[in-house]
Amino acid sequence: MTVLSCSAITCAYNKDELCSKGDIKVGGSNAHEADQTCCESFVERKEDSMSNSTGCGCTTIGIDCAAEECMYNERCACVAGAINVGGNQACSSDETRCSTFRMG
Repeated sequence: MTVLSCSAITCAYNKDELCSKGDIKVGGSNAHEADQTCCESFVERKEDSMSNSTGCGCTTIGIDCAAEECMYNERCACVAGAINVGGNQACSSDETRCSTFRMG
């Protein structure tokens, strides 16, 4: 499992910059740079929802990855030791990115 740090604080799953979803999917099948990736699991936190996500904020997480050209993608799974999902003011998954993406 990969260590995940997430700065998408507007995501319903974000708990203290960790993810409480359990697993995520990184999109960007044609990506050639980090800005062409996204966290497809992102769900915008609504004002009427809890201020913090329910569940634990996990430090390690399973990551399915569609970014075929990423050096850390091994059979559609992320094998990086650690990644960062960025997008601190994101309102949709398109406004997030896998900052760890590297062309392989």
